[in-house]
Amino acid sequence: MQKYIYILLLFLFTSQAQSHTSNYKHISKIEMEILRNDKVIGYSNYFFEHEDNKMTVKNYTQFKVKLLGVTIFSISSEAIEKYEDDKLVFFKSYTFQNNKEKFVNLKYDKNLNKFIIDGSSFKGKADIDNVIGNWWNNKILTANRQISPLSGSIKEQTVNLLKKEMIKLYGKSYEVLHYKLKSKNANLPKDKKLNFDIWLDPQKSLIVKIAYERMGKWEYRLKNFE
Repeated sequence: MQKYIYILLLFLFTSQAQSHTSNYKHISKIEMEILRNDKVIGYSNYFFEHEDNKMTVKNYTQFKVKLLGVTIFSISSEAIEKYEDDKLVFFKSYTFQNNKEKFVNLKYDKNLNKFIIDGSSFKGKADIDNVIGNWWNNKILTANRQISPLSGSIKEQTVNLLKKEMIKLYGKSYEVLHYKLKSKNANLPKDKKLNFDIWLDPQKSLIVKIAYERMGKWEYRLKNFE
């Protein structure tokens, strides 16, 4: 019986996700804390602007991992996404990762009906069913491929619904769906693989937590939204 309930929930969520930007028309801000080994090390915050059939999302992400007082891993990133009629038409990001520059410039070409990507890891055309791999966007749970918001690389993925759960974050309880997102290609190097646990509040259409392991236990937690 539970299996059929999960299938029904997934069907309902998938149907809702098709409307995409309309799910966020009442959202102006999403704030996430970034934790490593249960210690807060930074943030990833999203700010939304709405105008008629258009939506703009700005992201600011910063965190540092220190060992014995020395920074061993850091990211400082800014990005902007633009949507028209629920479709991505523009994305730009600029990132310093361990003092190394990364970037993405993406535009939608109406004549080709393709994305044109100029990124630090990929340059070329991409199908429009690709999704930017940002954590505000629940559409990442219904996509077959995601575009790295840091470098523009494209990775195929599989997403499976695991179970329904209750979780508590910052004194708030959420009834969520727990998903597993992984790289489709099992032969990728370990540091290139996608391997995330993602918890979605289907009523609010918000991703409330992301967890993964890479040089420690990492979590992105929804702290606040308006």
